[in-house]
Amino acid sequence: MDLRAIVMGLVFALIWSSAFSSGRIIVAAAPPLTALAIRFALSGILGVAIARALGQSARLSGGQWRAVVVFGICQNALYLGLYFVAMQRIEASLAAIIASTMPLLVALAGRVFLGERVRPMGMAGLVAGMAGVVIIMGARLEGGVDPAGLILCVLGVLALALATLAMRGASSGGGGLMMVVGLQMLVGAAVLAPVAAALEVFRVEWSWKFAAAFFYTLLAPGLLATWVWFALVERIGMVRAATFHFLNPFFGAAVAALLLGERLSWLDGVGIVVIALGILAVQLSKQVPAG
Repeated sequence: MDLRAIVMGLVFALIWSSAFSSGRIIVAAAPPLTALAIRFALSGILGVAIARALGQSARLSGGQWRAVVVFGICQNALYLGLYFVAMQRIEASLAAIIASTMPLLVALAGRVFLGERVRPMGMAGLVAGMAGVVIIMGARLEGGVDPAGLILCVLGVLALALATLAMRGASSGGGGLMMVVGLQMLVGAAVLAPVAAALEVFRVEWSWKFAAAFFYTLLAPGLLATWVWFALVERIGMVRAATFHFLNPFFGAAVAALLLGERLSWLDGVGIVVIALGILAVQLSKQVPAG
């Protein structure tokens, strides 16, 4: 793996992990689905405009249209929609930790539903990762975490895992990466907007903190991180790119502690380390040639 890919992976992991803290700030001041639909609409318009300025067209390949629809619905509308609602009830650090288990769920689903081979290192990683989740969940439930918020996060990460499984190899060829990013944001906005209009009342507690969090989420996790992820997958492949997810439990908890003052128990720390090692083992096992 070359230095550029490593830098891209670190940037993606840090931005992706920070989105939970900025999202927590947003949902404390605005209705979650409405804020998310507006963010997707603005990110989509900006992404398409940048793509057009770069000479990219909307004449996408079949794989790219698949990426637009699957990511727009599963990642944006379902995963992020559920998470934004959940973060009204639970802390950003817990949301980030649950979301970071996505590579474990993808590996498990591949083994159970697609018959994919999982080597001993990968199986050990799956067991370790799930054990880490149990440790954290047990500690948080005893500490009085909101069960409904927890369930929404679990459903959200399942949607993200589904999108990842369905999207393998779907982002190559066609009009260009930024166009794909912009269009899938618009799909997310189109799906969430009517739901938000039916369920929520638009009421915002305006502050500089809310504005900063909204525009950061709009530009960094919304456009930059998504573009970096697609570019990283094209550069080194889905399996190697997903290795960087092992950093997400650390980054997510660290950013939440720095920005929001969230505290972690020693059991949280143990669970984070175990999950990260499990994710790393699963991804490294996929990179070892068979036989």
